[in-house]
Amino acid sequence: MPMKQIRHSKDVDALLVELSDEPIAYAEDDGQVILHYSADETIVLIKILDVTQFMSEANADAMLPLSN
Repeated sequence: MPMKQIRHSKDVDALLVELSDEPIAYAEDDGQVILHYSADETIVLIKILDVTQFMSEANADAMLPLSN
């Protein structure tokens, strides 16, 4: 499955990994990771919260396109 887009949302400090354009039907929350699924149970979006806890904000900005 090709990746569509990776971006860092600075306002919510989340890393968003978009895998598909399919509509999101539901999500499962596992602490800092939220998996968004389509109706056919394909992962559409992976959201990692508090991403700057894992890397410095400067590194996050340098590595990831900024989008709010």
